[in-house]
Amino acid sequence: MLSTTLAPQPTQPVTTPAPADLPLRAVFEQLQRTRTEPAWLRAARRKALEHFEQTGYPTLRDEDWRFTSVAPVAALPFRPASTSFASQFSAAALARLPFHGLEGDRLVFVDGHFVPELSQIAHRTDGVVVTSLATALAHQPEDLEPHLVRHARADDNAFAALNQAFFTDGAFIRVPAGRVVAAPIRLVFLASGREPDVTICLRNLVLVEAGAQATVLEHSTSLDGATHVTNCVTELVTGDRAVVEHLKFQDDNARAFHVAGFHARIGRSVKLLAHSFALGARLARFHVRAGLHGEGAEAVLNGLYLANRERLADHHMIVDHARPQCASHEYYNGILSDRARGVFHGRILVQPGAQKTDAKQTNKNLLLSDEATVDTKPQLEIYADDVKCTHGATVGQLHPEQIFYLRARGIPEEMARQMLIHAFAGEIIDRVRCAPVREELDRLIWDRLEQQEHLGLGAHD
Repeated sequence: MLSTTLAPQPTQPVTTPAPADLPLRAVFEQLQRTRTEPAWLRAARRKALEHFEQTGYPTLRDEDWRFTSVAPVAALPFRPASTSFASQFSAAALARLPFHGLEGDRLVFVDGHFVPELSQIAHRTDGVVVTSLATALAHQPEDLEPHLVRHARADDNAFAALNQAFFTDGAFIRVPAGRVVAAPIRLVFLASGREPDVTICLRNLVLVEAGAQATVLEHSTSLDGATHVTNCVTELVTGDRAVVEHLKFQDDNARAFHVAGFHARIGRSVKLLAHSFALGARLARFHVRAGLHGEGAEAVLNGLYLANRERLADHHMIVDHARPQCASHEYYNGILSDRARGVFHGRILVQPGAQKTDAKQTNKNLLLSDEATVDTKPQLEIYADDVKCTHGATVGQLHPEQIFYLRARGIPEEMARQMLIHAFAGEIIDRVRCAPVREELDRLIWDRLEQQEHLGLGAHD
């Protein structure tokens, strides 16, 4: 068992950024010389790099990527962010970010490196562990070995392989059996923008044991308008009867690229509620993998993506029903304006023997301009005969009669449009169970609609 009295420590510094003109293998070897890690992790990193070298970045010829070109990412030099600017971010600036007023533990990472001075971790005697991944690896790596880089596999996609090979740090959370963590645990990932075209790789491991309860909030944002790539992977493992709410809020700048993975392995009678809110980035791609490996498990996957200009928001999901009597429900809404694009690829897989499965998949899209587009592909793959599975997708625009109804009651047209859009987003927001987080999200979405002219979506520049 990992001690709860460990003082959080920053990742071992990388004193100089990798030169942009070095090949990927040379960058990897340079970083490996600076790391002190267990042999099993070093081997896993090397295996992931070899996998990426064999496959390379995906192209439009790959079925899972045929609607999303990552050519702009592939064209950037692979330059891992250094620690040079991690300590220069002020607490006053942190206080201006969303969710800052929430109670509970907070881990802050700047350019992928843990900053203890900005973090807030309560002294605990209940066995709950909230610390940086580097700290946990430095003290008792054997506690992480059964789970770290085991569930988000390098062969899942090229970005998962890059993350496994190059992640610098992240969060490690463990909630012992029967414990309840009432306040949300916040993970704040900041891109400083002080170095051009850097890649930030983060890895999080969350273990919620039998009968335990926890809420985890990931918040990713940019501190200025510089181009950067954020590659963040979270692995969640639960014991039986655990209750977990996980929320990812992505609001990177309009020149950033954000690729994220959420891989959950949930046990018997577990209740998982996982949310994704994508408001930013030039290209945002989310991989969601939920494995229902215990009877009676229930997973609700809930997401909202807003995009304007020429931005792209992409969700690629697989829910694996591996045991009988499990339920999964997916609700994803997209709001797209200007020449923005949305992609939703949802796959429900029902394994042989997973009888009494109850699965539902819904994707709704609101197009606010004639140039906005969406590609939606809900999919069922069923190998059992006693199941109830449905899926559906809708694409539409604001109804003129609804706008007329509100205008007839004295509401200006622009306000009427905002109200209807907000109501569409509210379907997703209302499923957030943690009340303080839900209220903050509702305010953020409404403010975003008010601040922008006409349809007002997207992240800050």
